[in-house]
Amino acid sequence: MTRLLTVWGRANSVNVMKVLWLLDEMALPFERIDAGGAFGRTRDPDYAAMNPNATVPTLVMPHGFTLWESHAILRYLCRTQPGGNLFYPEAPEARADVERWMDWTLASLNEPMRVIFWTLVRTPEEQRDMAACARARDGAERLWRIVEARLEGQDYLAGGFSIADIAMGGFLHRWFALPVERPPMPRLEAWYARLQARPPYAKHVAVPLS
Repeated sequence: MTRLLTVWGRANSVNVMKVLWLLDEMALPFERIDAGGAFGRTRDPDYAAMNPNATVPTLVMPHGFTLWESHAILRYLCRTQPGGNLFYPEAPEARADVERWMDWTLASLNEPMRVIFWTLVRTPEEQRDMAACARARDGAERLWRIVEARLEGQDYLAGGFSIADIAMGGFLHRWFALPVERPPMPRLEAWYARLQARPPYAKHVAVPLS
């Protein structure tokens, strides 16, 4: 029996969502094993041998290769699996454009969106630091305005649909799903609608927050 590639990680992790989304875009069969959060497992010796960070996701290929860090997994899958160039172009400038938005997502957007999400979704109401949440919302709005400007005259972050959109798309869903004030950003809203029309996004990413 042919072994499937395996993704370790809980389905409600924004970083796991990225990988599941790409796998379905590429029509690659896979199995997912719950790990992280309430499922535990990430500090077990067998998991630590694959990923010493005790984080998710971890990718395990049929031939035994393991990889952690969601954006590294996205790039690896595009470089090694059929059709990957559709999502991660070969031309140096086009590839750099994709990669800078992936890096910007982690370096800039991740932190304010994490604070808002954890405050409003995963922290009991009586323990919430609403002042920190408000500061994070303001910071996130400033960053989303950068994306709004970027989308002028184009449908996706780096021209055609790519893993740049996959890297940021989970945070985009949270921005529109979280109960925060959002100023009108019509290009951002149109991009969100385009992503929602993609079945893998609707299945793995545009889901109730938990």
